Order: sequence, then C-alpha cells, then structure tokens
Amino acid sequence: MTPNIAENALDKLDFKRVLPIFVIVLVDLLGLSIIIPLLPLYAASYGANALVIGILSGVYPMMQFVSAPILGQLSDRFGRRPVLIASQIGTFIGFTLMGFAGSLPVLLLARAIDGISGGNISTAQAVLTDSTTEKNRTQALGLIGAAFGLGFTIGPVLAFLTLSVSGNNYHVVAFVAAAFSLLSILLTVFLLPESLPIEKRGKHQRTVPTLKQTLTVLGRPNIGFLLVLMFAQQFVFGGLEYLLPLFTLSRLGMSASGNAILFVFIGVISVIVLGGLIRVWSAKHGDRWIILLGLSTLAAGMILTAVTPRQPAPGYSRQALLAELSQNKTVTALDEQKVKVDVPDDTGNGWLGWAWIFVAIIPIAIGGSVLSPTINSAITKLAQPTEIGTLLGTSTSMSSAANALTPIIGGALFYWFGSTLPFLITGLFTLVLLGLAARRITASSVPVPQ
Repeated sequence: MTPNIAENALDKLDFKRVLPIFVIVLVDLLGLSIIIPLLPLYAASYGANALVIGILSGVYPMMQFVSAPILGQLSDRFGRRPVLIASQIGTFIGFTLMGFAGSLPVLLLARAIDGISGGNISTAQAVLTDSTTEKNRTQALGLIGAAFGLGFTIGPVLAFLTLSVSGNNYHVVAFVAAAFSLLSILLTVFLLPESLPIEKRGKHQRTVPTLKQTLTVLGRPNIGFLLVLMFAQQFVFGGLEYLLPLFTLSRLGMSASGNAILFVFIGVISVIVLGGLIRVWSAKHGDRWIILLGLSTLAAGMILTAVTPRQPAPGYSRQALLAELSQNKTVTALDEQKVKVDVPDDTGNGWLGWAWIFVAIIPIAIGGSVLSPTINSAITKLAQPTEIGTLLGTSTSMSSAANALTPIIGGALFYWFGSTLPFLITGLFTLVLLGLAARRITASSVPVPQ
C-alpha cells in the first residue's frame, strides 16, 4: 500500500466506530427534544409569564455552564465512558422529577438537576474526536448535529403522540423523556467502549478549572476567538429553542401541535444539512467558509422571524388554546387569568403568519446547525490531544452560558417590550459577528482543506 493510499484510508471516516456514539446521543436527545418544545407551555400551565418562562429555561444551561468544563476535564483524566454514564444518570433523575412536578419550584429543581449533569454532549464530542483525524473531524462532529436534527424531528412527534394518548398530560411526556434517558444509559453501558486509553489521558493538577485557567484559554489568539464566537452564536441560536414556542404561541396562537410541526421542520433541515451537505462544504470550502455561511443565514432568519405577521391560522380558537394551556375542557374567567402569556384573538385569521415563520426558519436552521460542530472542529484542530476534552468542555460551557443568558434576557425583553425585539436584536447582533469573523478567522488560524 502506497503512503498516499494509506493516508487516504486513515482520513476516511470509520462509520462503524462512530455509529454507537451517534445512536447513544440520538436516544439521549430524544428525551431532551420531547421536553423543549413543550417546556414554555408546561410552565404557562402553572401560571408563568414570559419572564418566569425565560428564567426557567435558563436554569438548565446555567447549571450546565458550571458543570460542563468539570466533566470535560474529568473525562480527560479518567476516561470518557464513566463521565458519560454519570451525566446520563443525572439526566434520568431530572426527567423523572419533572414527571412528578406539581408546581413551578419543583419544575425548576428538575431542570437544575438535569443541567448539573448535562455534560453528555461535550463528552460525546470528545469520544468522536478520539476516533477521528483532522480531515474527517468536521464530518464526525457533524454527526452530533445530525443527531440533534433527528432528535428534534422525532422527539416532537413522540411528544405529540404522547399528549394525544394521555389527554394533554405534560407529566406523562416527562416520564417518556425519562424512559429514553434510561435507554441511553443502557446503550452506553453495553455498546460504548472507552475511546481514551490510559496512556493518553492528561495529568491535571486540579479537577476544577479556575477562572484564571478559563481566561488563559480565552486569551489564546485563535482558540480564544473561536470560543467567544461559540458563545456569541449560541446566544443567538440558543434562544430560539427556548423562546420560539413562546413567540409562536403569542404571535400566531400555535398550540403544542403547531410547535411540534415547526420543530419537526427544523429537524428535517438539520438532518439534510448535517447528514450530507456539511461533508461536501467542509471538503470543498473548509471551516471558515462554513462559519461565515452559518452567521449569514442565521442573521437573515432571525430578522425575518422578528417581523412575522401576527396572524393565527384559519380554524384557530382562542378559547380552545386557553383550554389546552389550562389543561381543562372549558375555560372560566379564573382560568384565563391563570394563563399569563398573551395570545391572539379570533379575528383576521389567515395563512400568512404560518407561511412566514416556516420560510424564516429555513436560514435559521441552516445557520444554527452548522456553526456549533464547525467551530468545535476548528478548535480541536488547533488543540493538543491531551486538552481536547477540556477545550470541548469549555466550549460546551460557553454555549451553556449563552443558553442561560439568552432566555432570561429574551424573556425579559419579551415581557416588557413584546415579541419582536428579542429576535430583531439578536439578528442585528449576528450581522456584527459576521463582520468580526470575516476579519479574525483566516486561513492561517483555521486549517483549510488541501
């Protein structure tokens, strides 16, 4: 075998090796994706307003922000498999507690527990990094995004089927999510081998990274900017999954079924992009081109979403929507006071609002899908092997910090200024990011395909 042929063979992604982690992440994400489209409605059924819903949505990523670097560093030191299993057990406990929740404080506690153990994705990314080369890493990490796409396609469908069978009982949906979490634990235990040999594990003096260590990483010229970019783009896109159901509920009167359809649509686009297109783009154009494409489309989609016409679809009934949120067949004046989110009245119905949001969501789904795996791929190509888990953990931590802030800030803006401003501001902010990325990311800072 000639050197070129051997090199090409090594650069070809081994799907048999990465398939188990893909399946595990997919099953794990099914539990998460069942909950996310319904979480604002779940909170609204307990009388939460937009600000409270934003705070509730921010609890999970805030806890993940604290724990993800710790779990990433632990995986560098003790191996990927035990850390992944431990984090999955925490997720299972969080979903189970959510199923038993009877009030907003218990719902808040359930999300906090899940967030503390929420290092699943960063550890899975580290497993894929262990199993790939620089030339096929973007494609491999894109599988995580494809798992997200499939999860957010299948999860809302399963949630809606569960609601149909259970009579719109949100507690049952949480128990179904817990069941998927338990399945992911079993799959990890029986299917996933350890990917980081003992001789390759880093020897850290501290288990918990300090603020100084984090600032040191951020101070590294190329990696630091990519980590900041990870935070910034996730600040924009992360708000979508938490605020979009609230936005469509208020602007278009979308119920759980309508939001399920919208999230399925997002998932289908993500699967198409991350299941195939990102491989072509990566091989042809490299990470820099994909990052700029993602920022461009994300900005356009967020601005389009901000100006979505306030028009519910034909057949919409405000009374029926309030009944669903109150989980009652009839709605009294007291029930209407319980639902703190403003919803449209029954006049001026048409298809323009729904058509608009489905068009606007296409560029958002493209941009949001490609940015995270591509930025992480670029980071790993600039990192030493023994620090990859730590850097991916820091990257997840940056994403979690953004996810924690954006629903709280977005919920506050939503509560005080209406539904347009959160999406308009983030869209304009992304245009600024695009300009900065075009200047800061060069061929010398991010490797390009040869």
